[in-house]
Amino acid sequence: MSKERNSLGIGNDAATRDDAAHSPSDAAAFAAANACGNDARADFPIIVHCHLRWDFVWQRPQQIFSRLAKDHRILFIEDPVIADGEPRLAIDEPYPNLVRVIPQIPRSMAVDADLDAEIFLPQIRQALREHPLLAGKFVNAVQWFYSPMPAPGYMGQLGAVGVVYDCMDELANFRFAPPDIGDRERLVMANAGVVFTGGYQLFESKSKHHGNVHFYGCGVDVGHYGKARDTTTEIPAAVAATPGPRFGYFGVIDERLDYELIAALAERFPEASVIMAGPVVKVDPEELPKHSNIHWLGQQRYEDLPSIVKGFDVCLMPFALNEATRYINPTKTLEYMAAGKPIVSTAVADVVRNFTPIVSVAYSQDEFIDAVERAWRDPDAALLAQGIERAEGASWDATVESMRCDVQQALWADVSAQAAA
Repeated sequence: MSKERNSLGIGNDAATRDDAAHSPSDAAAFAAANACGNDARADFPIIVHCHLRWDFVWQRPQQIFSRLAKDHRILFIEDPVIADGEPRLAIDEPYPNLVRVIPQIPRSMAVDADLDAEIFLPQIRQALREHPLLAGKFVNAVQWFYSPMPAPGYMGQLGAVGVVYDCMDELANFRFAPPDIGDRERLVMANAGVVFTGGYQLFESKSKHHGNVHFYGCGVDVGHYGKARDTTTEIPAAVAATPGPRFGYFGVIDERLDYELIAALAERFPEASVIMAGPVVKVDPEELPKHSNIHWLGQQRYEDLPSIVKGFDVCLMPFALNEATRYINPTKTLEYMAAGKPIVSTAVADVVRNFTPIVSVAYSQDEFIDAVERAWRDPDAALLAQGIERAEGASWDATVESMRCDVQQALWADVSAQAAA
């Protein structure tokens, strides 16, 4: 049965108007998880197939598996990268108890996901038998997919006892999405024991096609982002050197952002600085607005984000309203809240539903710019306090524990059957 279980936290009635009866607080999430946590099989290994690089922007997969790695052996298989020489695997341990596999393939052989699997599946099987970081450690694992693209080649091929699909975005709507990604997603969902979604719009969509869907939206590491409220945290020079006020964004810079809006904000306040911190992906850097008061800082370390956001007077979520943003539930919303900053967003559906009025939502370019000015000149202390409270009730720790319980419950029969065989 599909369930709406999200990690938004409880606190503001308007912001949680449809979720309050279903959204677990940290205490409730931990209690639910503890009901699953005493069985000897609670430490099952997990094989992850992810389109996002472990050392890219620290987001949902990293938050989840850095926590699961405390109790579970994690094999994190990334998409192939282009490299000279024969096809091979790069294997390392970038995080304790988490082993990363990056297939290396020459450009001439990089055709499609199915050929990738044909080439690398035998190598991965061999590594699972012989590599010192892997040998004997991933028997009866759970296979966890973020991207459905590798599913036809790998699903059911590594001795897994069950399948999890964590749908954090509607990837079919993204720029350069493979034309058959929808078919591959249907294959994953047909075989998944449990489906998670990162947004409520995604939850509604996927629940039509699967009977065990759970909505887990944004979580946040409050201790980490709360450093922005610490008087001892120093604003980095790249931000401190820019004139104020500072209107800032951190995150991936791609087709989901409204660049005309960003340019208009910079033009309205030429004395201000618009800070854009994050890697540029799937858009031409030469086409980004070139205003002298827009500062493109590039990719930043996760460790540095609290000090960067401390320098912002207003946090921005300048998303374009297009197919790529129809289903997003931005993780940065709660991160901005934990930092104690005013937030202005365009009218992304999940933001409107889940985070108003703490987040000021604008429905036009002029409304957005006016909202930024109000937030800068007269920040609402009561809303900032509500934002901090909301963040404190939505930890990643509680979210991950509850997700782990859902996996155990969904796959229990399969695990028991395998163990008895």
